[in-house]
Amino acid sequence: WVTLHGFSLNVNTDMRYFEYIIPCGIKDKQVTSLKRELERELTPEEMEELKAKIRKHFADVFQAELIYK
Repeated sequence: WVTLHGFSLNVNTDMRYFEYIIPCGIKDKQVTSLKRELERELTPEEMEELKAKIRKHFADVFQAELIYK
């Protein structure tokens, strides 16, 4: 009775690979990316800002202290 879940955020991902799988077994939905939704790639600076925001909000939501090694 153990389950594992992950977190994934497609940013500048080549989404063609997802045409060959059914993510999470959900057949009638598509997977997307920020690149597809914004119609442009994120710059390296935007990517760093995004990572910082995700870390902050993850820590806030889960009341966690993130440790970097």
